[in-house]
Amino acid sequence: MIRVLVVDDQIVIRRGLTVLLDDFPDIEVIGEASSGPAAVAAARALEPDVVLMDIRMPEGDGIAATRTISAADDPVPVIVITTFDLDEYVFGALEAGAVGFLLKNTEPDDFADAVRAAARGEGLVSPAVTRRVIAEFSRRRRPLVPSDAAATTLTARELDIVRALSQGHTNAQIADQLHLEPGTVKAHLSRVMSKLGAQSRVQLVIWAFRNGIAS
Repeated sequence: MIRVLVVDDQIVIRRGLTVLLDDFPDIEVIGEASSGPAAVAAARALEPDVVLMDIRMPEGDGIAATRTISAADDPVPVIVITTFDLDEYVFGALEAGAVGFLLKNTEPDDFADAVRAAARGEGLVSPAVTRRVIAEFSRRRRPLVPSDAAATTLTARELDIVRALSQGHTNAQIADQLHLEPGTVKAHLSRVMSKLGAQSRVQLVIWAFRNGIAS
């Protein structure tokens, strides 16, 4: 059972997401919060597997909460939920450690699949809209110039895996493409995240776009 914390300042949305997710037999909403600080407290108290986080909340935004939850000793994957796919706040949330984001009008099955992916540690690199937002984020923040440091920081195999990840592939797809075992891909990604200080797979993709490694 995947345990989910739902965070939104509007009770109608919180209850709607709760009803939506509880309809799936492998997902259970274990708590709700209406602000960033309340989300941090609830994440610590309830220890959910995944947090669905609104980012525009008057009593404490979701970006600071995402950063705190993602940087904890035992971090919980945070999925940002928003109304607009190019919401400026999304950029800050992704950089703060969110594993991806969903629009609030996302289909129920896609919401469930996103929660499952986050719980598996795969995040939401695959959806085209997420890749588009990451590419736009990177374009605005820094020119896409290849980094000389990348060649020495990461091995050739690690760079291949990051490129494949940036194209939206799952661990299994990357393994098939590079003739590796899925467990080997996961181990490589863990080492890359450690080397670069990334908190999520999405941050790896942001790094790749920023440094001209992904396109």
